[in-house]
Amino acid sequence: MILFPAKLWQTNPTMKTLTLIGIGLIGGSVAADLKRIGDIHIYGVDACQDNLRTAKDLRLIDDALPQLNTEAANADIVVIATPVMTMQQVMQDLAQKTEPTGNTVITDVGSTKQSVVRAFEQYLPQHLPHCVAAHPIAGSDKSGAAAARTGLFADKKVIICPHTQQHSGSLKKVKNLWQQIGAETVLMPVLEHDRIFATVSHLPHILSFAFMQQIIQDQQHAQLLDFAGTGFRDFTRLAGSNPAVWTEIALANQNQLVSCLSAYKNALQQLENLLKNKDKDALYAFFQQAQKIRQAWEN
Repeated sequence: MILFPAKLWQTNPTMKTLTLIGIGLIGGSVAADLKRIGDIHIYGVDACQDNLRTAKDLRLIDDALPQLNTEAANADIVVIATPVMTMQQVMQDLAQKTEPTGNTVITDVGSTKQSVVRAFEQYLPQHLPHCVAAHPIAGSDKSGAAAARTGLFADKKVIICPHTQQHSGSLKKVKNLWQQIGAETVLMPVLEHDRIFATVSHLPHILSFAFMQQIIQDQQHAQLLDFAGTGFRDFTRLAGSNPAVWTEIALANQNQLVSCLSAYKNALQQLENLLKNKDKDALYAFFQQAQKIRQAWEN
């Protein structure tokens, strides 16, 4: 794993045009920062007309496109900022409109990387050297172009996962894109990326959904929810996430998630045994170790 620090608010002279496919929080915030620091023409592609209008009104984009056209598909950099479930269709569209002999760099912001690299290989084989898999570790509970803001990526990590046919110049352009809007870029193999984020991102969402299922299956669930407080709210916040998005993420990272769930079941079994045995000292140690790790991470 190689970490590259941010180059705060520097312009990239080699990038004059950029296409955003999907103008939500991430895509819109990329546009907001780029518009702040340099003169760049941004094409915005989004199926939602209201979102396009908002992005244009906020001056995040210069051209509002309900569908990808040839000009936008051949920008200096194309950023796919759509949910995982739509990426294959987007790549098929790019394959038809992007010049295979051109220098357009195609990158993404998805939270699973093996599935993205496989899609690059399947749908954009002639352009594969110029396809760069990336994942910014930033976000919020808000969505859409209206949620876009400058500084979202300042001091945040962006994971970039090179593949075996990676063109070094295209990799450098994607690194520069993220560094110039304040992010630190980290190079990481795709398998390592998906293992890490299965553990620290995908599993917590899955567990939050599972916990809510446990509540729902209780015949007195309405009464339980009447007495739920802030701890319940904080623990279950992730269960409010988009189920369509998380179905696709879970299936895209299936093997890693199954392994994480197995490890989690082992931890639950250990906890169950401690409770059954009324082993107070071991139970205290179990909780204390978790507390120390959590506090160290937060600090």
